Amino acid sequence: MNPKAIVSDKVKKKAIIFDLDNTIYPVASIGTKLFDGLFKLIENDNNFQGSIEDVKDAIQRKPFQDVARDFRFSDDLTKAGLELLSDIEYNDVIKPFDDYLLTRQLDYLKFLVTKGFKKLQESKIRQLSLENDFDAWYIVDPAVSNLTKKDVFSNIMEQYHLAAEDVIVVGDDIHSEIQAAKDLGIDAVVYNFNGVNAPEGYNVISHYEELKDYL
Repeated sequence: MNPKAIVSDKVKKKAIIFDLDNTIYPVASIGTKLFDGLFKLIENDNNFQGSIEDVKDAIQRKPFQDVARDFRFSDDLTKAGLELLSDIEYNDVIKPFDDYLLTRQLDYLKFLVTKGFKKLQESKIRQLSLENDFDAWYIVDPAVSNLTKKDVFSNIMEQYHLAAEDVIVVGDDIHSEIQAAKDLGIDAVVYNFNGVNAPEGYNVISHYEELKDYL
């Protein structure tokens, strides 16, 4: 694809909004250890529709509440899963994608917006040493708030006096942060780290060296 044809008027960006999971680090690198207890809970309960392997895969890509809805978890299983996840954190080593380090050289306003349980997401941010990489970071925790990523993006633009054309969103989920950007008229780039099954009709990169073409 030619970036000049698909980024709005090639206006120089002022700010970049990053997603966290599968955008800065691969969830699969910690998923088995992190979600072992949850996987066992779901498998032993067995009150859901679909295969357990599909459920495990989805949990590493989507918020638990979305997975519970999509796979029709029973109310009791959903409640038990929420209780378990609300109190876990990850305190082992997490390595970002190797090419993520290139983003530290970008002289733009940078924001991190991630969806998930606050305690868990904060532990990932800490273990990845991301605290100083961003001008601000935000955790959208659906267990305690009705805010969405779209709401947070809008609030960032208002707080930092940014127009939609000043901002670009980088993430892996076309149904979450990428759709939220589209709804607000913000340019977006899908980070598809393994280059497999890249979504069609979107701006897609598989290495952060390519991001400069969209800025």
